Amino acid sequence: MDFTQITATLESLGYGVSCFDTAQAAANYLGEKIRGKTVGFGGSVTLEQMGLYDLLALNNDVSYHNRLPGGKTRTDVCRDAMNAQVYISSVNALAQTGEIVNIDGNGNRIASILFGHKKVYLVVGENKITADYDAAVWRAKNIAAPMNAKRLKAKTPCAAVDGSCSDCMSPNRICRAMLVLYGPPLRSDFEIILIHEELGF
Repeated sequence: MDFTQITATLESLGYGVSCFDTAQAAANYLGEKIRGKTVGFGGSVTLEQMGLYDLLALNNDVSYHNRLPGGKTRTDVCRDAMNAQVYISSVNALAQTGEIVNIDGNGNRIASILFGHKKVYLVVGENKITADYDAAVWRAKNIAAPMNAKRLKAKTPCAAVDGSCSDCMSPNRICRAMLVLYGPPLRSDFEIILIHEELGF
């Protein structure tokens, strides 16, 4: 996939953009850029695949609810991540028209993306890129959410039946809120990391 056009679109909206051929190259870049900071992580298979927690924890204080330190609850760590100087997450879909879509269950990830950090990095494998906004929303609902529901062993129709969204009312539903970024929030510093590999869901 050629990132030229989507890079131009994202930059025209006010995002910084960096492109990498491999996840390892992107991880190395982030490891050099982020040192001596408090860092929050959103729940992300992409970041796990990149080994980013272990890399950044060498030189930073990293808060990630899938790595709970002694004496802290998941909620404690999510709050620490929300207050971090730097926040890192992946996305469920990125439209070539510039919209960025994330669906969340607890809301900690989309809340943290929106406000309060000196820098936000959104890491995107090329499998997350769609033609337009409608396709991005469809991908988030019918690819990312069902695969995450299966990973989390959630008892939802999308995980247990056919993998498609039925807009269910299950108590285990993980699609509780959807964030669409039409551009970076005002007075924020966002950088999109585009990677020429398939990563995450």
